[in-house]
Amino acid sequence: MTHAPAPTHQTALITGASGGLGLELAGLFARDGYNLILVARSADKLRALATELSSRHSILVETLSSDLSAIGAGQKLVKDLSARGLSVDVLVNNAGFADFGKFHQAPLEKQLNMVDLNIRTLTELSGLLLPGMVARGRGKIMNISSTAAFQPGPLMAVYYASKAYVLFFSEAIANELEGSGVSVTAFCPGAFESGFQARAEMEDSKLIKGKKLPSSSEMAQIGYAALMKGQAVSIGGRGNYFQAQSVRFLPRATVTRLVRSISERGH
Repeated sequence: MTHAPAPTHQTALITGASGGLGLELAGLFARDGYNLILVARSADKLRALATELSSRHSILVETLSSDLSAIGAGQKLVKDLSARGLSVDVLVNNAGFADFGKFHQAPLEKQLNMVDLNIRTLTELSGLLLPGMVARGRGKIMNISSTAAFQPGPLMAVYYASKAYVLFFSEAIANELEGSGVSVTAFCPGAFESGFQARAEMEDSKLIKGKKLPSSSEMAQIGYAALMKGQAVSIGGRGNYFQAQSVRFLPRATVTRLVRSISERGH
């Protein structure tokens, strides 16, 4: 849905744009004059956000409602963009989700949907949109990873593993693209205020319960600044940085036990 006449600005595509980090990132891009393509499952939320941002910043905003965990969703999305004559200068792979609990007790279909969204669709969109960026000699990709990427995560095994994939994949292609005019940033925030914890049913986890968390806005600003600088990896917050790096100096079995301890539900 088109909400404003198109100025001659670059275009950023943001997945998972209807709330949390994605919504805040959309506001930052809009502030700086980027046209937007906003993607999420909630069409109503996207339309409301599009109306607000287009009127406030005089930009073009397109919305696409899609379940990006579906197989082939990335390819369908890119075909829709092509049919509308839209090209993407900045891709933000923000859509993702987590689940809390022991792997063998969790619904397998949900775990596989997590792999499809957190890994498959992210890779698919990157693979489909990156060649155009390279051909134009400019572009940016931000893949949302997590401080979870730096260690195994008992009770959230698939989520932690999926974010490790995002981090390593992003670092590798960032290296491949040096000198191309295209940068890739893996943004690795720690826990912050959003609807993420509620969806993952982990509000009672000792990782979250009773703690004052940074806001989505604060995390978005850190990630956005890293993207604009072309940083390959950005960890949100000094404390998170030291936590992520400290695991390199401990035995892996110890790290895994520690993560299990802080992830368990509080009493």
